[in-house]
Amino acid sequence: MTETQTTKYQSMIQQVEDLIQSAHQMEKVYAEAIDKVHPSYEKSARNLVHYWAMRQHDIRGLQKQLGNLGLSRLAKAENHIMASLVMTRSILRGFIKAKRLKNKRPGLSIKEGRKLINSHSKYLLGNRSTGRRTRIMVTMPSETASNRELVAQMVEAGMNTVRINCAHDGPEIWAKMIKNVRKVSEKASRKCKVTMDLAGPKIRTGAMVLGPQVVKLRTKKDDMGGVIQPAQVWFGKEKPLEASMIHLPVKDGWTNDLEPGDEIHFRDTRNKKRQLIVIEKSEAGVIAECYKTAYVQTGTVLILEKNNNSLFTKVEDLPSAEQSIPLAEGDQLQLHKSSEAGEPAQFDQEGNLIRPAHISCTSHEIFEQARKGEKILFDDGKIAGVIRDVKKEEMLIEITYTAPNGGKLRADKGINFPKSNLTIRGLTHKDKEDLEFVAKNADVVNMSFVNQAKDVEDLLSELKEHDAIGKLGIILKIETMQAFENLLEILLTSMQTYPVGVMIARGDLAIETGWDKIGFIQEEILWLCQAAHIPNIWATQVLENLAKKGMPSRAEITDATMAQRAECVMLNKGPYITQAIHLLDTIFRKMEKYQEKNAPLTPPVGSYRRWG
Repeated sequence: MTETQTTKYQSMIQQVEDLIQSAHQMEKVYAEAIDKVHPSYEKSARNLVHYWAMRQHDIRGLQKQLGNLGLSRLAKAENHIMASLVMTRSILRGFIKAKRLKNKRPGLSIKEGRKLINSHSKYLLGNRSTGRRTRIMVTMPSETASNRELVAQMVEAGMNTVRINCAHDGPEIWAKMIKNVRKVSEKASRKCKVTMDLAGPKIRTGAMVLGPQVVKLRTKKDDMGGVIQPAQVWFGKEKPLEASMIHLPVKDGWTNDLEPGDEIHFRDTRNKKRQLIVIEKSEAGVIAECYKTAYVQTGTVLILEKNNNSLFTKVEDLPSAEQSIPLAEGDQLQLHKSSEAGEPAQFDQEGNLIRPAHISCTSHEIFEQARKGEKILFDDGKIAGVIRDVKKEEMLIEITYTAPNGGKLRADKGINFPKSNLTIRGLTHKDKEDLEFVAKNADVVNMSFVNQAKDVEDLLSELKEHDAIGKLGIILKIETMQAFENLLEILLTSMQTYPVGVMIARGDLAIETGWDKIGFIQEEILWLCQAAHIPNIWATQVLENLAKKGMPSRAEITDATMAQRAECVMLNKGPYITQAIHLLDTIFRKMEKYQEKNAPLTPPVGSYRRWG
């Protein structure tokens, strides 16, 4: 070996030695926090701190040198940092002395590090499915409270964990959902963990004025105007099995005389003659099809001509149509504290603006904390604006961006202030009320809007009040830049209980941090969670087009494939949610041969041809 080579190896050894010493020093800095963690996380907390210490250094030069020698670049060593550093140092010393030197066993071996993340994931999220490591979490639609068959289909398709959003429905519906999940899981011998989302201090648009009680029966047509898919209608007491069907409530007993082939006649809201043809009947209800577009409202008269008799009924109460506020660049929007229902802009007969469009905001604190000139975003950034004036009870916003043909702002849409210094955080009064139910009925509580370690302390304090520490798992939703910047302290504080997980809420996180940053921020969160042996949940818009419209985009498939690196992936509800679960399950099973966490695997070339 030349003197130059020896000098190079000695320099590399010193760099690794510096990283080891930095890790030990950082462990002393966080000694108090490490002492407080749950016994199951003792080694994980030390490893997290060691990883954090290494990340304070720029080791790109060292990584390139190690790669040139065919050694690990330490880029995939998150869950066993000290073992990897010590092993690397030993190998480099061996280059100089022509033999590998023995080292004292590090606190956490490489094999143990891999095992810890698997065991923590199982305890928090339940058993994985055969053939895939990544679990699938699904947001439960309200209909699963009354439709056990839908729950069974979701479990059969590959769902491992359910998510119930406390921002919707209430304890009575939640209890029915959980009962159905438990019953189906028991029957299928697949225990599904139940997680429940505390709504948190979300900033959202308030209610809109009620629209007419009308539904549109929409047919799908080809380019020549021919009907390729009629609108399907469901008559029955319970909601339809398929969410895409329109539910027309009618008087009990009227459907008893209906049979396949019967024609039901009516005039729609435009006084156009229309008919429904019955295609299927069961004990639960009747399915009929309409081959022309129609608008049906509460009170629409339905007529069945049968056996020389006319059987009449009326459509009973339909839900009010969702209203929206049309907005374009340059428009004004008034955001107010009062609960007055939102409305579009109002104009006089000459086209002069009488009152700008207006809508309420669910969070009153923002009127004290937001400032003139700051940016504001609505509905995941689909509509953007600038605050032109802020008063005690309202603020005036100029719209600066919408889709090319304008945007539509609806009720219950998220509002983000990416440049504002907001201090809104913690558990709301509703969260604390909901936590009583969650602690008694769920397996895991999901905490929204976690920004700092104090938020986690508040949650732990509430859990102690309900005697739920150690009985209820915790998932922390990371959805702001502040949360990302405080993630080390947030993780160490959360590790005082067991088990813990992190949800990467990519929608809000992207809005808050900027689209140019979300890619690497998502990676950083994955790495930190891996170092802490804390399972992470990849969330927001996974296969969203498929779940809602029945057809995935190419970008969604790529995104879903990358999501396999997480311990769990969350799907949101939609009419085609069962298909989305099945496709994600298929993708994960096939990717299992090519990816293990963040490490690629190398099966024989062409093995994808045997996927089937």
